Amino acid sequence: MRYTSCNNPDISGNKLLKLKYQLKQALQQKYPGLLTFGGAFSNHLVATAAAAAEHNLKSIGIVRGEEVDINNPTLTLCRSYGMQLIPVSRELYRSRHDQPWLEQLARQFPDYFQIPEGGTCKAAVQGVSELDMCNTPAGPASLLICAVGSGGTIAGLIHGAQNTPVLGIAVVKDPGLPDKIKQFLPADHSWPEWQLVQALHQPRYGHFDHQLWQFCLAFTDQAVQLEPIYTGKALYTVFELIKSGVIPAGSRLSFFHTGGLQAIKGLAYRGLLPGSEPA
Repeated sequence: MRYTSCNNPDISGNKLLKLKYQLKQALQQKYPGLLTFGGAFSNHLVATAAAAAEHNLKSIGIVRGEEVDINNPTLTLCRSYGMQLIPVSRELYRSRHDQPWLEQLARQFPDYFQIPEGGTCKAAVQGVSELDMCNTPAGPASLLICAVGSGGTIAGLIHGAQNTPVLGIAVVKDPGLPDKIKQFLPADHSWPEWQLVQALHQPRYGHFDHQLWQFCLAFTDQAVQLEPIYTGKALYTVFELIKSGVIPAGSRLSFFHTGGLQAIKGLAYRGLLPGSEPA
């Protein structure tokens, strides 16, 4: 089964690809619902809620933080798709990858298929690997590029890259990120060349400034919408690498726009965009 398009913008970019085989497994095993994890402005929570609704499944979102504003645009959108939101303490949320808590949740919600935070797992890597980024309208790409948060998307691109090098732009400061990516790249296989670099402007996750936001806005005239957390920050870094000659002149780049545009409403809601005030 290959990647197919989706008309729902809330399951855009890498989201449909990462959820594809997890949804397939949940449906095959006749789970009535999906359960996953995310922050209060998580693109993944929205995508999971939307995907569940499209397949007539129930959904539960375990949300980081007990004092969560469930009326923010992201969580309001999740609830519009029927997702039940369960805020938990940040301390408990840190256990989202720990087997004892996952087993406890499975006992508490036995009808719900569990999907990891960000959707990242082997099934997600398989889905992303099916996206053909190696061939562009102008010919074979010389470099594949994407923003990197949890590592699942770049791992999928590496799996599907054939012999094309892959560059990941890390939008989080996570020293363990390379190892998280490598866990999806078995050592007994010959993988294409890949590299991970830190975003060059406001490298901390969720941080950006007026300059970066103006960079994102500059693309609207070309009918390309960017948000400054993932894709905008990564593309800004790509332009800087081109200017400095790190990416050689004449390269044919294939850049993955991973979606997540609902986050713009969340940034405006919090008064984090120039000219916006907190709601």
